[in-house]
Amino acid sequence: MTSSSEALLKKQQVFEALRAAQIEVVGQFTWGSNYTFLVELADCGLEAVYKPSQGERPLCDFPPETLAGREVAAYLLSEALGWGLVPPTVYRADGPAGPGSLQLRIAHDPELHYFTFDDATRQRLRPTALLDLLLNNADRKGGHILLDAADHIWLIDHGICFHEEPKLRTVVWDFVGEDLSPDLMADLRALAPRLAAGRLRDELSEYLADAELEALSQRLERLLADGCYPAPPDDERAVPWPPV
Repeated sequence: MTSSSEALLKKQQVFEALRAAQIEVVGQFTWGSNYTFLVELADCGLEAVYKPSQGERPLCDFPPETLAGREVAAYLLSEALGWGLVPPTVYRADGPAGPGSLQLRIAHDPELHYFTFDDATRQRLRPTALLDLLLNNADRKGGHILLDAADHIWLIDHGICFHEEPKLRTVVWDFVGEDLSPDLMADLRALAPRLAAGRLRDELSEYLADAELEALSQRLERLLADGCYPAPPDDERAVPWPPV
């Protein structure tokens, strides 16, 4: 079996566990605004992060109990682009505290994040910056960018993304004014028709409103037209607080 076949098989096994394995709560993350639990998936040795919709703190600008679905939508978009930045994420209607998102937990060193990365690692964040622009990510903190033991970059915490109004707040403004690479431009061009119709559009429609999908398509069109990383706005805060 080739390494690519092995990776695909492992990914399928992870997804099967996320979709169907019994969920056992083993702990709670207490530093966030919303209820977030560390869980084990029975009989497979995997840990995951479970975010029940009913544990979401109400927000004035996002519809209630939609954040878990946005976590799934962010994963779907990352996969559609072929970037593999968001850990496998599903929506489980049968969670122990009700429906919510379930995301594979990434083992990592919490001391390694955007603000402690070396320059070589920061140079690998161009797709991260681009994904946040597409997601309209309102909360890309430095601690939401992880490195696993294999030096793969992972992005977590996408509950407040995809708003139809501009809300981008991110710490990753390293590439302002730089042209998008041909490879990244090709990925964006390939995404455009899939957002218009087809399976990806249908899957995203399960978690996002029509107006949010239209705004996503418009953000993609602007990136393709401009062909470069934009500068942060002058008239509003462009970095989350706290930044880590």
